[in-house]
Order: sequence, then structure tokens, then C-alpha cells
Amino acid sequence: MNNDLKIANSITPEPIAKIAETLGIPDDVLLPYGKNIAKVELSYLEQLEKSKQPGRLILVTAINPTPAGEGKTTVSIGLADGLARSGRKTCLALREPSLGPVFGIKGGATGGGYAQAIPMEDINLHFTGDIHAITTANNLLCAMIDNHIYHGNLLRLDIKSITFKRCMDMNDRALRNIVCGLGERTDGIPRQDGFDISAASEIMAVLCLASGLDDLRRRLDRITIGYNLDGEPVFAKDIGAGGAMAVILKEAIKPNLVQTLEHTPIFMHGGPFANIAHGCNSIIATRMANHLADYTVTEAGFGADLGAEKFLDIKCRAADLWPDAVVLVATARALKYHGGVPRESLTEENVEALAKGAANLRRHIDTLKNIYGLPVVVAVNRFLSDTDAELEEICRQAHSAGVKAVICDVWAKGGEGALELADAVVDSMLTHSSPSHPYDYAAPLMQKITDVATRIYGAERVDFSKAALRKLQMYEAQGYSNLPICIAKTQYSFSDDPKKLGAPEAFVMEVRDVTLNSGAGFIVALCGTIMRMPGLPKRPAAEAIGFDEAGEIVGLF
Repeated sequence: MNNDLKIANSITPEPIAKIAETLGIPDDVLLPYGKNIAKVELSYLEQLEKSKQPGRLILVTAINPTPAGEGKTTVSIGLADGLARSGRKTCLALREPSLGPVFGIKGGATGGGYAQAIPMEDINLHFTGDIHAITTANNLLCAMIDNHIYHGNLLRLDIKSITFKRCMDMNDRALRNIVCGLGERTDGIPRQDGFDISAASEIMAVLCLASGLDDLRRRLDRITIGYNLDGEPVFAKDIGAGGAMAVILKEAIKPNLVQTLEHTPIFMHGGPFANIAHGCNSIIATRMANHLADYTVTEAGFGADLGAEKFLDIKCRAADLWPDAVVLVATARALKYHGGVPRESLTEENVEALAKGAANLRRHIDTLKNIYGLPVVVAVNRFLSDTDAELEEICRQAHSAGVKAVICDVWAKGGEGALELADAVVDSMLTHSSPSHPYDYAAPLMQKITDVATRIYGAERVDFSKAALRKLQMYEAQGYSNLPICIAKTQYSFSDDPKKLGAPEAFVMEVRDVTLNSGAGFIVALCGTIMRMPGLPKRPAAEAIGFDEAGEIVGLF
């Protein structure tokens, strides 16, 4: 059993009813899933919004990571525990894990060391079934599309213009492009199709951006499934799928309540990836946490160029939220990586390379401070191999960019390792910020994509494929020009090329395709070689996962 799993299993969780009690959640709205997990009725959020003012909202984001990740969730959990240790009523709002990374390369999404969400195994393996429900609702819609075509196709769907894909919660590159309907005549009409991973499904985005059941149904109904032979859009409501999909999701839309190792409450709900989707936990979970606690800590996926941008430009716009402070996670190893140090040498001291790679840190600080107008605190997530000289250099680089940096040691010390960070974040909230964005929502879609690429990523220009330009013009003609944009690109670089590390400039972003998420309410721009269905690595983590002789799970990262 590895260290994280040993640590998680060494702590006895509090009964979930006791965790709910610390937030003031009454028993009659708590829906236990065993002893340590519960859902909360949606009606309770309506009560809270009528009776309580929201507390302070803290967004945790990061610099561009290495392929191993930099511990953003670990810092989020440690920070919340630090706030709680210092006497502040605190709650977390996090995404729930996908099985794709668990069995692939990145691992789970429950933190690590002494800053973890528990029950760790249950959360990382199926949890309350939310993602399975999303997968089922998605594939019901696909089944009804093919069934409609088989039974006469009264809507005159053009089978070459169907845009809605199947999905599954697993990395499987062989399913990116398939042909379905092969076999006997009764097996369906052959057509080209494909799978996205469930985290990139529009149904996932719909659930995370919905304000309640009625809004969920409206969003499901307006999903564009394709176009008819006259080039007119066809929606999920046209084939009668919206009601059944909403019923499948009626439990999944309720937020999940769990706890940290130090028994700080967590609403863990929704799980879109930020490199291929919008990267934020559900609006419902964030709002509920924000009304129950004085301080809510939430995170957005991958670096600030992806997750934070989408949190601020998509989620905050939809939810009428705005953070009071931003924590930017940085590590010595990631900055050395951006300074040109190969992955296998990241544990060796190299202050010179770190200083070079700090250009990545400074650009993220500049974006958050000067484009979004937010107070920023850099959290330096300490690793065992870090040297004092490297940590001092990170703090110096942050100071030169006009922000405070705090070294935190949450992996080894939990909330105790984030007490200084907690105080620094609270102090930063003395500076009030008003919402500011990198693009005008009324601007043309192509301009919005260009604004994000040039103002946040540092691109010189954006090149659009002919197919992308044609679709953008079509979406604007259909009345979608006011939607925000969601750029799908590599998480390892500001650019669309994972090899362009640091803070690249004067590069060209390539938008090869765009898709319309009319139900979720945004346009997705696919850049570079990014795929909405990841593949497994040469040695997937699944090879090491199993049971030991005592029946205990081993190898779960």
C-alpha cells in the first residue's frame, strides 16, 4: 500500500451527519450514501440563497504543470484545513475524479499526503455514480438519435452532419473515430461516429453549469445533435430525449458532501477536465458551499491559462460569482521544467533553470492581476527534493511581480503547513476587485478566441482552418455570437504545442476545429493536437492496481 493510501486509511472519518452539522445542514435535506458520503437536496440551496449572504470565495489555480501534476488539489485541501485550523468557518468545492486519469497516468483527484479528501478509495472509484449517470444520459441521447434514423428519420437528419458523440469514463484512443451500425439491417444505419471521455461530454458541462432541475432540463433540450438535410439545426428536444435525460440525472445533480483528513467539509461535484472542457466543479456545489461557510476554497483545472480563464469567463458569468482572492500554485520542479530541465533531473538543484522558467509564473501573475484585476498569492508547494535556494528564488520572482509568495508544506503537515498561506490569502482580500475579462462577450466569436490567445497565452496571431471559420460563421448566423469560448489545448504550455515551455511569445495558435455546446452555453475551439478522448500511456497506472492478500486495494496512486 502506498503512502497516500496508508495515510488516508489511518484516519477515521467523522460520520457524514457530523460533518453536515458543522455547516448547519439539517438532517432532513441530507441523503447519506453509507457512513461517510452524502448528497444534499437541491431545495436546500434555494433556502440558503433566500436566508444567507455568501461568504468569501477563494480560487486556487496554478502555473503550467509538468506531466506529473503540481499538487493543486493538495494545496486546495491544505489551505482549507489551514483556514479551519485558524478558526475560520471553511468549506471546499472541488471536482470529482474521472476513472480515465485514475487508470491512466495522472492518478486520482483527492490530494495527497496529509492533505486529502476521504474516503479516498470510494471517491476515486465510482463515488456516488454521478459520472456514470452523465455517461448514461449522454449515450441515451445517442441511442435515440440512431433509433430515430432507423425508424424513418422524420426529422431528415443528415447522418454526415450529426455532431453529438457517444462517451465513456475511460481513456480509449481506439474509440475516437468509429463506424457504428454495422451488421444486419436491424442493427442500425451505418455511419461514422466517435467517443469523447465523459469529462468532455456536453452533458457534464450542462450538469456543472445548471442552476437547478428546471435549468438542467432547459439546457438538455437545447443541445444541438446535428443538422437536417436543409442545413438546419436539430436539438435534443426534437427527438424527445430531454425528459428522460433529466430523470437519469435527477440524483447526479445533487452535490456530494465528503470531508478532508482534518474533517473540513467538501462539496465534491462534477468533473470536467480543463484541457478539453471547462474545468470547474458544479455551480450548485460552489454556491451551496459559499452560502454555508465564511470561506470557500475552490479550484479550477490545470494552469491559470486554462482552468482559471474558464472559471472566470464561463462559470462566473453563468453563476454571477467572482472570487475574492486567487491562490497561484507553483513548484520548484515545474519551474525548472519550464527552464529546460528534463523530467528525470527535476529533483536536482538548479536555481538558474528555475529563474529562467519563472517567466511562466510571472505571466500567470500578470494575467490574474492585470487582466482580471484579482489579488494574487503564490503558494509554493514544497516537495522533498526542493532546496532552500530554489524556494527563496521562487519567492523572489513572485515579489518582483508584485505579489506575496508563501511556502507551504501541506503534503507533510496538512493544515498546519498552510497556516501562513491562510493568513496571507485572507489579508489579500482587503483589496476589492470588480469583474474584468479579456474579451467583450458581444464581440464576434473569432475575436474572442483571438483575444484569449493573444492577451492570455501570448500568441502573435491565431490561424483558423477553413472548417473552423465556416462553423464560426454558421454559429453566429444561428444567434450564438454572444456565447463565451472554451479553448481546448495542451495544459503543459501557454501555446498549443506542449514543447513550447516557459512563456513563449510570437507563436501562432492553430484552431483546427470548433464545436457548439448550445446546451452548456459555450463554443469549444480545438487547438493543436488536443483530443477529447485521451489515450492510455505505455504503462498505464491500471497495471499496478489490484488487491493484496488481505483484500486491501493497492496501487491506487
